[in-house]
Amino acid sequence: MPYPQFDPNRIHVLPLEQRKHLTRLDDILIDPDSPPPPAGEWREAIGGLAAHVIAARERGASIMLAYGAHLIRNGMGPTLIRMMEAGWLTHLATNGAGIIHDWEYSFLGRSTESVRENMHNGTFGTWEETGRNINLAFTAGAAEGRGLGESIGRFIHEDGVRLPSRQQLEEDIRMAPAGPLTAARADLLQWLGAAGLESGRVSVTHPNKQYSASANAFRLGVPFTVHPGVGYDIISNHPLFSPAAIGRGAGVDYRVFVESTMNLSEGAFISVGSAIMAPQVFEKSASLVNNVLLREGKRLHGHKIAVVDLQDGGGWDWTKGEPPKTNPAYYLRFCKSFSRMDGELSYYCMDNRAFVHNLYHALKAAAA
Repeated sequence: MPYPQFDPNRIHVLPLEQRKHLTRLDDILIDPDSPPPPAGEWREAIGGLAAHVIAARERGASIMLAYGAHLIRNGMGPTLIRMMEAGWLTHLATNGAGIIHDWEYSFLGRSTESVRENMHNGTFGTWEETGRNINLAFTAGAAEGRGLGESIGRFIHEDGVRLPSRQQLEEDIRMAPAGPLTAARADLLQWLGAAGLESGRVSVTHPNKQYSASANAFRLGVPFTVHPGVGYDIISNHPLFSPAAIGRGAGVDYRVFVESTMNLSEGAFISVGSAIMAPQVFEKSASLVNNVLLREGKRLHGHKIAVVDLQDGGGWDWTKGEPPKTNPAYYLRFCKSFSRMDGELSYYCMDNRAFVHNLYHALKAAAA
């Protein structure tokens, strides 16, 4: 017998407008052209990384940036957009929270709630518009074979989505019962019934989409991937939560991520404030790349890895490789995993905003 399960229809959701928001777009946005804060001891290393990025792009190599949600929460979306527009970033990757801040800023201009306060009053994550719209974007995107990043980017950029009719979905399922999109179409059919939606255009206005990293990645054709965990993000706390669509979209995005990694030799992988997602996803993708390249007499090589976080790296010099298991620094995965990835690892102990802002200015100087 299946284990007892919680009935999501018991969830009481509230309008997003009622939430006490801790961050406002007008307060946190950072102008890319403003002077960056002093980089201190990291100034020279950031300049060297920028020079490598410019040379790598001239060779056609990938420049991949994986980041945690705080980079968007703290107002760095416009800087990422500038870097994509200049061709200095060829792939963006984030976790589930990264696209939630991105969507809420685009939709409302506000984001972030108090986990402590709202968990105690039972409202943490139970917000109607966030849960409904992001799950809609993911479920509709999965039925077209899209990944999570492309689905949410398109949803914001196009201010909504066009849904097929239930009749069309039923016909497609009957015509190809074992087709690659059939299960996703069945999920969308069920979701539409639960959401009370019919076919046609669902319009959701995003007045601040010019600051959205995902929407602008979609506009520019830059791969943008999302690597979530089921139950990790607030969209799980909504009656319309669609874990199957999230799994399908995340699977597509992982394959997109691996394809970008295929072109990483002599390029750069930059991890900013992502202690778990970035190293975990990168180490598996790097293995798949070598799985393919080694049979061609090649391997992933010559890439630089830049890891940025506020922790001190355990007091270990990571240019020497990983520490012994008796050293507590061994258990810092955001450094240890990357130290095993063959590339040249540099660890930057600094604020994520300061790093990206300084890198953008260093890139402009190197490209001049």
